[in-house]
Amino acid sequence: MERRKIEIMDTTLRDGEQTSGVSFSISEKLTITQLLLEELQVDRVEIASARVSDGEFQAVKSILNWAETNGYSDRIEVLSFVDNGVSIDWMISAGVKVQNLLTKGSLNHLTHQLKKTPEQHFAEIKQVIDLAAKHGIATNVYLEDWSNGMRNSPDYVYQYLDFLSGQNIRRILLPDTLGILTPGETTGFISALLTKYPDIHFDFHAHNDYDLGTANVLEAVKAGIGGLHLTVNGMGERAGNAAMASAVAVIKDFAPEVEIKIRESSIYKVSKLVETFSGVRIPSNKPIVGDNVFTQTAGIHADGDNKNNLYFNDLLPERFGRKRQYALGKTSGKANIEKNLQELGLKLNDADLKKVTQRVIELGDKKETVTKEDLPYIISDVLDSSLYEEKVAVQSYVLTNAMGLRPSATISVWIEGEKFEEHAQGDGQFDAFMNALTKVYNKKKRTLPKLVDYAVRIAPGSNSDALCETIITWETEAKIFITRGLDSDQTVCAIKATQKMLNII
Repeated sequence: MERRKIEIMDTTLRDGEQTSGVSFSISEKLTITQLLLEELQVDRVEIASARVSDGEFQAVKSILNWAETNGYSDRIEVLSFVDNGVSIDWMISAGVKVQNLLTKGSLNHLTHQLKKTPEQHFAEIKQVIDLAAKHGIATNVYLEDWSNGMRNSPDYVYQYLDFLSGQNIRRILLPDTLGILTPGETTGFISALLTKYPDIHFDFHAHNDYDLGTANVLEAVKAGIGGLHLTVNGMGERAGNAAMASAVAVIKDFAPEVEIKIRESSIYKVSKLVETFSGVRIPSNKPIVGDNVFTQTAGIHADGDNKNNLYFNDLLPERFGRKRQYALGKTSGKANIEKNLQELGLKLNDADLKKVTQRVIELGDKKETVTKEDLPYIISDVLDSSLYEEKVAVQSYVLTNAMGLRPSATISVWIEGEKFEEHAQGDGQFDAFMNALTKVYNKKKRTLPKLVDYAVRIAPGSNSDALCETIITWETEAKIFITRGLDSDQTVCAIKATQKMLNII
């Protein structure tokens, strides 16, 4: 059976740009438009509002120049107004071929904002539609505040639709302007309109004030809507609009009777670009595009994934150009570690895997970020520590670094059951630590190795709270050897590497 086709109109550049603090440049608008049409494959793009600014005019003109060259002119739309032809003149100059005319979809807005009768409003709308047609501009009509109109003044809405059904328009756009609809109302209102006006193409435009945007989109689809308005990352005024990624996934998985053209594998790529251009960060737990939504944290989940994918659902990350990840932290189990090791091409025996798992859990308890790239360092640190018997322990230390004063260190060290405490200053905190340690070993009439090299590194792609590894090369009369220390603090790394040295000598 042939599936019913639904159009997707993206309004990130128009309604989404009403997100507080967001303003796209001309080049950004053009780049996003190109990605939406050619990469994501949306049907239409609403790129701007008429008459806003000279910058908006230049952006629209630039996009329409590109669109005309590539055959997209009839898929680029601009919000316009009932303003005695001012918007029409603006669009003619910019090369716009399709207008989305903003009109009043509730008697409350018409009466209190415009202070006009329905007949007066309809007459002015007809003039704009006819003028647009005369200049080769097609018209879609927004019924602003339509959802409140259906709730509180349905007779007006039907009177208006009776009028529009006889006009030269392509589509009627039904916005839930204030995001008030429940899923049940969405189904009821749209079903009623489609029953009365089966030959009209209706679009639904959801807002997310009650976090019901995606649910209302699904209900609109099931009710028979012809088109949907969505934004990348759910951008938009107040709580935003229905999000492209969530709506597309829901439609593909729960409305098999309909067909949309969106290329799911490009959603994440476009989402991250819009995040960069807008400066609005995507919440890490935002469905489909958030950083953490395809990350398994609990070890039991990773174990289940190894056993017939027990914790998978239909939202496979590969659909959206992403990969499943297994977080490393205090809830990690061996299965999580093994999944990450597999990606690195590493394998450990059960005993070593247990040691590494315990170290990852300890780091997670300290709220340190542990990444897959950190694992080789952790493995090196843990396995290196098991090569010798620990007879020396740096039990505690206080490091100070104050403006105008030399760095100092006070340390407490246990050497074969005997406790030593010393204080010293130095050129840096680690230098002060080593000077205090030298005093301890002088008491034992023992000489410390010479420090001949000191290097610090972090895992590729790590951030400011990542683990770092300090690698120190030591020299005695008999040999040269290396010890490593692992921590999120560089000085602590060095102290851990030094403790390993004390146990080796």
